[in-house]
Amino acid sequence: MAQHAIKSPTDVVDFLVSQHEQIKSLFADTLSASGKEREKSFLELRRMLAVHETAEEEVVHPRAKRKIADGGAVVDKRLAEEHEAKTVLQKLEKLDVDSEEFTRHLTELRNAVLDHAQHEESDEFAKLGEQLSDDELQRMGRAAKLAEAIAPTRPHAGVESQMANLTAGPFAAMLDRARDAIMGKG
Repeated sequence: MAQHAIKSPTDVVDFLVSQHEQIKSLFADTLSASGKEREKSFLELRRMLAVHETAEEEVVHPRAKRKIADGGAVVDKRLAEEHEAKTVLQKLEKLDVDSEEFTRHLTELRNAVLDHAQHEESDEFAKLGEQLSDDELQRMGRAAKLAEAIAPTRPHAGVESQMANLTAGPFAAMLDRARDAIMGKG
């Protein structure tokens, strides 16, 4: 077992946890805003959720399935939560941002996403940090950044796996770059 003492800024766990903090902040900004400011904040939140989930689905979940105890079950739970969040986001896109219904659904989504993030951090990220070397975590961090750079800007319900992402759009180049980064070629 690799000990994970000193983390690099490129460490995949640090990278994704920092994104969780950004997402939490974007939820707060969106819920406290109104009108055009709320719409702008919601669009940024939606974009951040989409790119974050793509990085997890392409880079972290496949590795967690192979490397952590009961990885398949852990990842399947996270994928089900991600699917539900994407479904709610698609509903929110159709609502008036200043409506009570929007605020109610967004509040429920925030609670679900924050719970999801906590489970990822304790059940998946921490265990990967224990199982993988610092070098592997850094390569995965580079791969996650590449996945984020090419990710869709909207969530797509039903696209919660590496294979679904591949067949859903132009992800082949990103997968190649991500795999190269993980394998140390990038």
